[in-house]
Amino acid sequence: MNKWMYTAVLLLLAAFVATGCGGGNKDNDKAAASPAANEAAAGEVKAITINAKNFEFDQPEIKVKKGDKISITLKNTQGLHSIKINGYDQVIKANKAVTFTADKAGTFEFICDTMCGSGHAEMTGKLIVE
Repeated sequence: MNKWMYTAVLLLLAAFVATGCGGGNKDNDKAAASPAANEAAAGEVKAITINAKNFEFDQPEIKVKKGDKISITLKNTQGLHSIKINGYDQVIKANKAVTFTADKAGTFEFICDTMCGSGHAEMTGKLIVE
């Protein structure tokens, strides 16, 4: 009995890993991408929406000013993804937003933080804080 349970668990895990980026609605590829950021008056939050699909972000580069308060929302248009911003210790889950102040100048890589398949390592971008 233990042998069958072990085999079933392994098959379920393999199916989960294999379909990480394979899901999603193909019709969403036709949807228009959201703008990189809504221009906001000083002191307001800059809203940024990143659309993720299999192995790419629609905005591989985001530029903000040091001191800007930004809110980044991740929308998965195909597959399952999340974003980790190195240097800011921020993780953005699917269909969620994270708000923080860009208080460090420089270029900070962001990556897909959910193992999503064979092109996972190529899912990167840059947050540039000027």
